[in-house]
Amino acid sequence: MRKSIIRTGAVLAGVLVAAPAFAQDLTFWSWRQEDRAAYEKFIETFEAANPGITVTFETFEAANYNTILSTALAGGTGPDVMMVRAYGGLENVAAAGYLEPLTTETVPALADFAAPAIAAESMRSDGAIYAVPFASQTQLVIYNKALFDANGIEEPQTWEELKAAAQKLKDAGVIPFANGTATAWQNETVTFGLGSSLMGKDFYDELMAGTTDFTDTRFTGALGQVAEVAAEYFPDGFIGLDYPSAQQLFSSGMAGMFIGGSYELATFKAQNLDIEMGVFAAPGENADDAKLVALYFDGGYAANAAGANKEASIKFLNYLASKEFGQAFADTLSNISTIPGVTFNDPLLAEVNDLNKSSIPYLMLAHFRYGEPSGSVMIQAEMQKLFAGETTPEAIGEALTTGLAAWYEPFKK
Repeated sequence: MRKSIIRTGAVLAGVLVAAPAFAQDLTFWSWRQEDRAAYEKFIETFEAANPGITVTFETFEAANYNTILSTALAGGTGPDVMMVRAYGGLENVAAAGYLEPLTTETVPALADFAAPAIAAESMRSDGAIYAVPFASQTQLVIYNKALFDANGIEEPQTWEELKAAAQKLKDAGVIPFANGTATAWQNETVTFGLGSSLMGKDFYDELMAGTTDFTDTRFTGALGQVAEVAAEYFPDGFIGLDYPSAQQLFSSGMAGMFIGGSYELATFKAQNLDIEMGVFAAPGENADDAKLVALYFDGGYAANAAGANKEASIKFLNYLASKEFGQAFADTLSNISTIPGVTFNDPLLAEVNDLNKSSIPYLMLAHFRYGEPSGSVMIQAEMQKLFAGETTPEAIGEALTTGLAAWYEPFKK
């Protein structure tokens, strides 16, 4: 852990030199253990520009982070500044009164953020903002360019072309898709990373308007087609294949494609410096169907409402909302910063940013994690059963609609 020291004064040549009056030590919590080195650099930049404020960065295991954070905040021992989830994950913490509300007066840069990014870090009840959005993530298909080139494969424009590409790889002795579904959340990734274009924007719009539900054939049909591709083109025994093993299959060059998030790109490059990747939105049935990626906002930076160092915390949040930080974030972590004006110097990241112009939200995360049962938990479990041949797409549509009706008003019929 990085150590931060508050210096209250020093003696130089026999003269007492006072430290800045604003000397404060902030604690900053995150679940991004793998990003520690980058954040230490970001903090150094902030501290250099803000003498007297020091920041201690602490990380926790991602799966348990929300519980650890909520417990600490409830007990009065939480951090000054923290990374928080988006959507339902944000509301769980903000509704308890633990987070400092933010405005364009306290953090002026928020005025320029895109509305969907702000909405992801706001309470639905009153629209109050509680965090500075830090990244968007995109669910799509990542592919190995060398394997595509070696087998004469171009980015598919239709669902049949996608299957034909997978078959070419299979015939060449290459695993078409590296994905496994033993890690529960990967079932959700596969469903919407592969099926969003098949579902279509009209389905999404009507679902949000309350004029259709998950029994819609556009949704259930997409689930069936995703399951067919998995059965034919995922690795043997994919139901028992966990996430790290699937990543290794792709990064090692044993598989041609990986259905995943834009967050995978930096990981794959770290695992194999020589790998050359491309990305595409999984296509719909026809070439003229909109090719849609599934987009979501990953989280934000928030201040403790009961923190003792609130003025310094808000100053730090203003840095985390700045274009200077956003550019360093994108360049260092190969992620899509939500901060307006950031340019993406990595060509692959720039391509992802371009694909984001044709997208629908990553459905369950963005809209159906606000109550119990969680839409994400349900789709993960139901798709695992579908991949195992233990249910049907139509039964999944019924289960989702009935289950979510417990708290989702449009389904309460």
